[in-house]
Amino acid sequence: MQGFFKNIMIEFLSEDIELPQFDTVKITRWVEDVCFDYGKQPGEICYIFCSDEFILNVNNQYLQHDYYTDIITFDYCEGDLISGDLFISLDTVMSNSTKFKQNFENELYRVIIHGILHLCGLKDKTAEEARQMRSAEEKALNILHHES
Repeated sequence: MQGFFKNIMIEFLSEDIELPQFDTVKITRWVEDVCFDYGKQPGEICYIFCSDEFILNVNNQYLQHDYYTDIITFDYCEGDLISGDLFISLDTVMSNSTKFKQNFENELYRVIIHGILHLCGLKDKTAEEARQMRSAEEKALNILHHES
């Protein structure tokens, strides 16, 4: 087991917007725990918080999609090693928190873990996959809130 945690590096960066305020140590530990729950090893994970305009440009340039979204996950996983870049639009997180009657922090955490769940292999394209994703998000959020 020596060196098992050697490659873990979870970063929180911002692009064209102020970095949201949260306990990065607690969130890092939570992300790691969720990866471990799925039998995965967290590796290099980079969260990039940005505006709607920035994520729209990423969506256009890399995915040829012309719409806003809350998160875009670029998967660099190798086997059970979870790695990726996760772009999160704080503008969309804010509007979704209002739309779904959630506080901003809870919606932000849901999006943060949503990307990790994708990297762990969960999908959300079909109705059944989306239901399973929501269930996994809720389970992960409960873990976070019980660690508080």
